[in-house]
Amino acid sequence: MPKNSARLSALALTTAVLVASTAACQGGDSTEAAAADAVPAALTGQRLDWRSCPAPSTAQGGGPAPGDAWQCATLKAPRDYAAPDEGTLDIALIRKKATDEKRRIGSLVYNFGGPGGSGVTTLPGLAKDYAKLNSRYDLVSFDPRGVGASSGVRCLDAEGVDAMSAADATPDDAAEVRKMRAESKAYTAACEKNSGKVLPHVDTVSAARDMDLMREVLGDDKLHYFGISYGTELGGVYAHLFPKKVGRAVLDAVVDPTEDPVEGALAQTKGFQLALENFMKDCTRTAKAQGLPACPTGKGGAEGSARIAALLKKLDAEPLPTKSGRALTESQALTGVVAALYSKEQWPLLQVALTEAMGMGAGDTLLALNDSYLGRDDKGRYSTMNDSNRAINCVDDRQRYTEKDARAHLPEFREASPVFGAYLAWGLTGCSDWPVEGETDGPEVSAKGAAPILVAGTTGDPATPYEGARKMAAALGEGVGVNVTLKGEGHGGYNSGNPCLQRTVDAYLLDSEVPADGTTCA
Repeated sequence: MPKNSARLSALALTTAVLVASTAACQGGDSTEAAAADAVPAALTGQRLDWRSCPAPSTAQGGGPAPGDAWQCATLKAPRDYAAPDEGTLDIALIRKKATDEKRRIGSLVYNFGGPGGSGVTTLPGLAKDYAKLNSRYDLVSFDPRGVGASSGVRCLDAEGVDAMSAADATPDDAAEVRKMRAESKAYTAACEKNSGKVLPHVDTVSAARDMDLMREVLGDDKLHYFGISYGTELGGVYAHLFPKKVGRAVLDAVVDPTEDPVEGALAQTKGFQLALENFMKDCTRTAKAQGLPACPTGKGGAEGSARIAALLKKLDAEPLPTKSGRALTESQALTGVVAALYSKEQWPLLQVALTEAMGMGAGDTLLALNDSYLGRDDKGRYSTMNDSNRAINCVDDRQRYTEKDARAHLPEFREASPVFGAYLAWGLTGCSDWPVEGETDGPEVSAKGAAPILVAGTTGDPATPYEGARKMAAALGEGVGVNVTLKGEGHGGYNSGNPCLQRTVDAYLLDSEVPADGTTCA
């Protein structure tokens, strides 16, 4: 999930990721030493009590217990690294031990992005993709601070989240702007009331320090790491703080560390528009080849975008019915479209959803896509994902944009996409009323002295546009960032199953074979 939002449904659309802290602006060696010295010996010397994993909680996203091969434990970390003796947070961990113990390299720690996603829930579901890596690594993931079972941020109850996800995120007049602002203030007040004690401490720099504590407690001299989406930013911040502790690290679906929130949101507007246009081309080709009815988006291109924009405008005035009794609103429909654009495998479902909405006047499939993306289960309960996302964004980013700022950027956003533009522009106001000040204007990911880090970008990635990988590799520093390109669609390359990229990553992680900078897979 990308970062930043004006409201829950707009969460799907904004990507500005700016993480760091005053400490992160220090030089690598001094920062590493200071950060290490700050953690009390009682925490660095703790022993983890690994046990069978229970079924994930609602806060983590629910689902069945992961099975006997998996073990769970709790890591104690300082709540505030600036005052490490003043209380701790529990960090939930999960692992699957290496299957070839004699050739074991160590732990491979995963962060799957968000921010706000539960690694404890996500890793078992994707473990089959990492079976080869599991031969020589313990697969490890965690719920970052403020997420799931790690003091997960909770703002509204399920009924309140339903209302927020359905609310109008693209106001058309002054009255709608006032209503949106009132809803935002009510949401912020609920976050402060229900999670106020943890809100100042869920920043990305603290999460990076948690990973170094994790590395030490797991018994690894170096951190071997696999970060996806927001996890690439977390990995970059870790490399800056602890360059000498970087082992073999992969950053996949890379966030651009050089952009401010406006630049990031605009880049993502273009990224989702490109993905939508690629979907429409594919839809037209598939329909023609299989002798199916024409795609709901017509010939695609400007015509297709106009059709979807017209659907959204209609939903703004009159939501569509669903069999559940809930109505599909403009915001929920747009989130549903976004959810399906993350992976090319979801494109056939998006075709069904748009055909249903445009041709049958029903919103069931788009609403189901919206619910899945926002972490709503079949009983109407939500994980902490959305609240955690907002909390981490707003403590990371110092920028506080107003309605005036959003209006000023509307023209360029609408020019970039008639479908996603207005949504993303208004999404810039997501942190305007947040009760905790943001920490920095931008991240620091320079990692002079770190081992080579593999940085993989996919050309058709809508959520973290391809250019971010090149910029991350450059920002990490000469000899550190190694850029690898996948020519393809979707958010994330390794899990797409591309044999070339998987071979490249596996050779690097298993055998320390660093690919040539600029390697391309198709």
